[in-house]
Amino acid sequence: MKNLAVEASGLRNTCGEKAVFDGIDLAVPAGTVLALLGPNGAGKTTAVKILSTLVPPDPGAGPIRVGGHDLATERQAVRAAIGVTGQFSAVDGLITGEENMLLMADLHHLSRTEGRRATAELLERFDLTDAAKKPASTYSGGMKRRLDIAMTLVGGPRIIFLDEPTTGLDPRSRHNMWQIIRELVSDGVTIFLTTQYLEEADELADRIAVLNDGKIAAEGTAKELKRLIPGGHIRLRFTDPATYRHTATTLPDATHDDEGLSLQILSNGSQQELRTILDRLDAADIRADELTAPTPDLDDVFFALTASANAHEIPGQLKETAR
Repeated sequence: MKNLAVEASGLRNTCGEKAVFDGIDLAVPAGTVLALLGPNGAGKTTAVKILSTLVPPDPGAGPIRVGGHDLATERQAVRAAIGVTGQFSAVDGLITGEENMLLMADLHHLSRTEGRRATAELLERFDLTDAAKKPASTYSGGMKRRLDIAMTLVGGPRIIFLDEPTTGLDPRSRHNMWQIIRELVSDGVTIFLTTQYLEEADELADRIAVLNDGKIAAEGTAKELKRLIPGGHIRLRFTDPATYRHTATTLPDATHDDEGLSLQILSNGSQQELRTILDRLDAADIRADELTAPTPDLDDVFFALTASANAHEIPGQLKETAR
């Protein structure tokens, strides 16, 4: 395996009497992207805080190494090797974009010349030169996110933790951020990414880990994870809102898309299960305008692993084939 940029063994964390993590293992090869997925409250942000030295792991956790440094004994060396961009922007809206960058340069103890050079280069790289002299409060959401990551790069980190970096961005800004992440990885930077957008993980990640109920429920490439769900789902679409609402009541276990007037039902792909669903629709005198059975995607994997009380029974199959 390639050199590991992040390696954690037996990571544990508790909040009161509840275990956020119960002995999870993580390994991120240098120059790759690991996406950590999980329901709200699963502990994705806590994982970032622990690995970036902001929160200590519980006693009894195994060794944790970040950038080749032991988290327990070399915290300052770890901090020097990493950059962190959280869910909420660290940008100070009262000062200009350029002043935000220069402030970060001062925090990294760069000389005045080095700080100005790094600031100019990064503002240009992130297409912020024209807005450099304007207060950051006037920036759009996408511009603030770009400035946030530019500030993270001032110290030249080789490992970057991105905690839900595109939350709240419009689709165009999100895709622009994806391109920035790809460019960072092409330069050899390691990315530890948490996200609520499954498409984002599918687009960016070399490997994906699904965190649920204090455990890593499954880990592998997007392709490997999708093979966990043999059937995927069945999707019903309607043009009549009343028929859609009636069907949603008839199939309460389906995932609802009220805007798109569609229902999604988890499926094992068998002919028998499809016949059962059709029989239920016939019995209720329901006619869908469109019925499709798309190939499994990460949504199917995520729902299957995080909705089932027996989610941990699936990943062992994957871990044997994916590692």
